[in-house]
Amino acid sequence: MCFLGSNWGFRYDELRKYLRTSHEGPYDTNECNEPLNPHGRTGLGGSGLLGRWGPNHAADPVITKWRRDKDGNKMFDDKLDPILEFVAIKRNDTGDWAIPGGMVDPGEDVSMTLKREFGEETMAAMELSPDERQALMASLDSVFHTGDVIYRGYVDDIRNTDHAWMETTCVNYHDEEGNSLSKFKLTAGDDAGDVAWTPYHDGIKLYATHATFIETIWKMRVALHFHLEGKASGGGHTTACE
Repeated sequence: MCFLGSNWGFRYDELRKYLRTSHEGPYDTNECNEPLNPHGRTGLGGSGLLGRWGPNHAADPVITKWRRDKDGNKMFDDKLDPILEFVAIKRNDTGDWAIPGGMVDPGEDVSMTLKREFGEETMAAMELSPDERQALMASLDSVFHTGDVIYRGYVDDIRNTDHAWMETTCVNYHDEEGNSLSKFKLTAGDDAGDVAWTPYHDGIKLYATHATFIETIWKMRVALHFHLEGKASGGGHTTACE
């Protein structure tokens, strides 16, 4: 059964200025020249609930900081690991807690998507006046100019079909000293029902594969912490139970 016909085969949509190449590399097409999910059959045909055939590109900014006490000291758990917090939103569509993020607009650079989605979902940027929104985006520029790419590729999403699938670029922006990203006021906006700084813990439940992203970031940040500290554990800190 053909859904699109034989005229689909480009890797760049000139009309919509949308890049159709996959982070996974070249993908196959069927006898109708329709894109085939590189991770196999799903049992669903067409583009389904996704907006585009083939790869649908998203961007997920993960904003993290260390939990600190009232004196500004890092707080540690009962295993003497520093407690990592991240900005999480509660999705209106599913009720799940998730990383803020969204789709890359046609012709938009991923770095712009990361900043835009964070502003819209965690700072209610869409509810601001044009001047206020411009000022907010300018303030975000100072902290969103660098980040660590955690993942770029296919996402196991319930909306995936045989011919359309989600892919994302996940980037971590970490406030090591607690004096930049930590200072922004969080306000749920766009399609977020709530937003909060959330402590990571083993077994945390989040939307789709977001928990895997957070676990990867936690391992990386904790390892770097102890590397910088030059020891596997240390004194002079506050535990969460104190």
